[in-house]
Amino acid sequence: MNEPETILNILTHSRTIAVVGLSDKPERPSYAVAQYLQQHGYRIVPINPAVTGRILGEEVFPSLDSACSTRKIDLVDVFRDPVFVPEIVKDVMRLKVPYLWLQEGVCHEEAAKWAENDGVKEVMDRCILKDHAALKL
Repeated sequence: MNEPETILNILTHSRTIAVVGLSDKPERPSYAVAQYLQQHGYRIVPINPAVTGRILGEEVFPSLDSACSTRKIDLVDVFRDPVFVPEIVKDVMRLKVPYLWLQEGVCHEEAAKWAENDGVKEVMDRCILKDHAALKL
């Protein structure tokens, strides 16, 4: 987890990123990160059961399940409180999403181990925007 080669692998092999907890408020970090990812060629899939319609021009889904029923997700990027991480990780494993990214401040060691043991490549407690920008991809 968090090895430089894992980070590079995730960022270069992911094209479609489900952003769990994406806010529709431009001042929120999740919005800025998703916008940055879009500007750098990634397709974002907003996941937020409290928002309907669109965020950043993309249809919002209430769950990872509903998003995966209509498209292939390469990476799940999580902007939720750590208490929600175990259920998200279970969904990632069940839906066979190959990559998981837990943003800065989102830590759950036990759930991260489940993902790792299931073959999911994961990053925890790091900002995908900062890592992407540092690699100049």
